[in-house]
Amino acid sequence: RRETAAQGDAPSPPLEAVPGVSKAAHAVPLPRDPLVKQTRLAEITEVIHTASLIHDDVLDDADTRRGGAAVHKAYSNTVAVLAGDYLLARASLMLARLRNVHVVETMALSLEALVQGEIMQIKATPDERLQMDLYIQKSFFKTASLIAYSCKSAALLGGHDLDSAETAAAYDYGYHLGLAFQIVDDVLDFTGSADALGKPKLQDMALGLATAPILYAAEEFPELKRLIKRKFEQQGDLDHAFDLLQRSKGIERTRELAEHHAHKAVEALGVLPDSEAKEALKHLCHLVLARNK
Repeated sequence: RRETAAQGDAPSPPLEAVPGVSKAAHAVPLPRDPLVKQTRLAEITEVIHTASLIHDDVLDDADTRRGGAAVHKAYSNTVAVLAGDYLLARASLMLARLRNVHVVETMALSLEALVQGEIMQIKATPDERLQMDLYIQKSFFKTASLIAYSCKSAALLGGHDLDSAETAAAYDYGYHLGLAFQIVDDVLDFTGSADALGKPKLQDMALGLATAPILYAAEEFPELKRLIKRKFEQQGDLDHAFDLLQRSKGIERTRELAEHHAHKAVEALGVLPDSEAKEALKHLCHLVLARNK
């Protein structure tokens, strides 16, 4: 859907007025302190994440985000797309200012992965929608990749070599933490409240997406497979699928899958020396599993 000012849109707001667009993106020259660079990397990661959410909401025609109106609903598709593009442009500039070519290349992979995930989701065939492997791969591209590559980049900024055990451990930690986060998110789509989530329940199925709870439920109730293949498009499909899910062990098995990846994330930290930071990273895994929004 294309929207222009000629079609009666409200005047476009300044970018600073759009949620997620901050004057903080206009960075000053970066000090040499590795911790400062790592903190700046965290800011860059959040800017990229926010941009991806704005674009996702346009693609999904979502009404809300984090309890408020999605950007394209508050303004227009045009503003939302440009706001997301602007954030990605600022993130790229902030990355360049880190002056570390390996970090720039690594974070560029995360941007590529975000797009790959969307394309994979759009082009999935009916049979592919039934595959747990595709679900995990898509979850990596759309969510875990940004966390994994950011963790790897943090290790590089900390002075570790590209092929060091510490850098590999950081990537593995982010990979499994990111998957655990997304898998829990997919559970909450069925078990959380709309107020807590800041978005409607059953949103994934409403978009025609089958996540881990439904895929596991389909192993117990094969009739779910035809609903998955047709993207829950017929009247009553959503209610029927949700009823079968509640009668299955889909939620339980999905929580176990999230726990598996959280444990793998903790295991990846084994090569790092004991420290408060390491304990904080372990605690983060527990927070991911315990979250309810």
